[in-house]
Amino acid sequence: MTYYVVKYSGPFGFIKPWTAVRDSETFSQQFLTPSIIEGIEKKLFPELLAISGIQKIVGHRLSYDQVSGQQEVIQTRGWNSTRKGKDFLFARPKAILIRGILQNPILHLAFTSKDDATNAAKQHLCLCRNEDMLFPDNLIEASKEAFEQDEEGFHGFELVFEKTEKSFLVGYHRITNEPMYGWIKVVGQPVSSF
Repeated sequence: MTYYVVKYSGPFGFIKPWTAVRDSETFSQQFLTPSIIEGIEKKLFPELLAISGIQKIVGHRLSYDQVSGQQEVIQTRGWNSTRKGKDFLFARPKAILIRGILQNPILHLAFTSKDDATNAAKQHLCLCRNEDMLFPDNLIEASKEAFEQDEEGFHGFELVFEKTEKSFLVGYHRITNEPMYGWIKVVGQPVSSF
C-alpha cells in the first residue's frame, strides 16, 4: 500500500495537556490525542465537519528538539463570593502553571489518497493554539512499510488509537465526552539531539 505523507514544521508547537493533573506529572505533550488529529483533519477538510471520527489521516508522527516550559496564568471555572457589608464581591482565583511548548516540531501526516495529501500540503495547521502554526514542507510518497519502519525519516511519537493491554486513557473527546485510549509507538529518534 502506498502512503502519501505531508511533512509540516514550524518553530513552536503548543499541545494542551489532557488532564487536570498538569503536564509536569503526565508529560502528555509528546503525543497527539484522537481528538487533536480529528480537529486537524476537520481543519484540512471542512467538508468532514458533520462526520464524527477520523476519516482520511491514516497515521502521524510527531518529533521535536525539546520541550520548553512556559508559565501561564489560569483562572478557575467557578467564582468565589464574599460578603462585604450589604454587597457581595465575586472573584475568580488565579494560578500559575507551567505548560510545555515543543521547539521545532515536525509533524508527518499520512494519507492513502494522493488528492487528499495534495490538498493538505497546500494548508497550514496548528497543534492546539492558532498562534503556533506549522507549515507544509513537502509531500513524500512512500510504502506503508517504509512509514512504519522509519526508512524515509518518519521518526517520532505516534499514539496508536486502539484499546489493547498496552493502552492507557489519553483523555476525553471534546465533542462526545467519550474516553479515548491509545498506546505510544516510538519510531526512530523522536527527540532531536543538537
